[in-house]
Amino acid sequence: MSEPDLLDPRLEPSAAYIAETQREDGLIPWYPDGPADPWDHVESAMGLSVAGRTDAAERAYAWLADAQHDDGGWWAAYGGEESSPNGHEGEEPRKETHRAAYAAVGVWTHYRVTGDRSFLAEYWPTVRDALDFALAQQTPTGEVYWTVDAEGEPHRDALVSGCASVYKSLECGAAVAGALDREDARGRWLDARARLGEALREHPDRFDRTWESKSRYAMDWYYPVLCGVLDGDRARERLDSGWDRFVEPEQGCRCVADEPWVTVAESCELALSLAAVGRRERARELVEWLFEWTDEEGVFWTGYQLEDGEFWPGERPTWTGGAALLADDALADRTPASDVFTDHRPE
Repeated sequence: MSEPDLLDPRLEPSAAYIAETQREDGLIPWYPDGPADPWDHVESAMGLSVAGRTDAAERAYAWLADAQHDDGGWWAAYGGEESSPNGHEGEEPRKETHRAAYAAVGVWTHYRVTGDRSFLAEYWPTVRDALDFALAQQTPTGEVYWTVDAEGEPHRDALVSGCASVYKSLECGAAVAGALDREDARGRWLDARARLGEALREHPDRFDRTWESKSRYAMDWYYPVLCGVLDGDRARERLDSGWDRFVEPEQGCRCVADEPWVTVAESCELALSLAAVGRRERARELVEWLFEWTDEEGVFWTGYQLEDGEFWPGERPTWTGGAALLADDALADRTPASDVFTDHRPE
């Protein structure tokens, strides 16, 4: 399949960069010869899907299936060309629940773009095992522990943004199960999603119990809206409550409220959140600001340091381009998957 004729020409460099950075085995690192992780790998693959680069996207999912562990998870990071589980120097190998579960969002998005039921059936075991890996860490009170170590021992705490991402993954997994008539899995995942949503909406005390609150990070602010945990007036109130704290006019969304750094990926995800609550014009305006933060080839930098007046860090992450392509698809309705992040009703 060729690239959609209506793809914004300003985003063609992002799609090309992701495809060019992808390794021969299908893994999409953050940048050439850099580390990778399963969540950002899927985000980049979704960008390829909505940009019409379906062959490259399918190679990405083939890598995901091949690299999946017997317990359904993946290492949280893969380092450089060797794909070791030590993608971040000094960190112990671990498997994170939200990074595993996100496979369901990617597989569902690709199916929505292509309509290829055989693809959906082929990657059903990957989705099933990934979600079951995550739900093995769901507690009786609904939250999902964020990670397990190499021996499978959980860190008994939960992240708001990570759990919101799992909530969205369960929605997409339920849609996959429904399309394949896997009603037992669908019912089980929707029940787990309901319990997780209740924890996120009504029990903030179940999160950030053993570390400093992550509320200064923009993702904790808008992810409950992006992932459908909050909707309607409650979602709009959530976005309004943090707008002045996180959004720098005509520049973008700060990654961290108290740091002078706007980031493209967070800004694109915020645009998706705005679109989900009907504020599409504001979302389009936000995305337009971001084209200032590209290099001479049109590829997005991570972000811009407002006080130093420089792009920082000096990297062009593939997943940033993926987020931009997903925001563009949602706002322009370019593919059948354009509502994946704006309509949160399980199919």
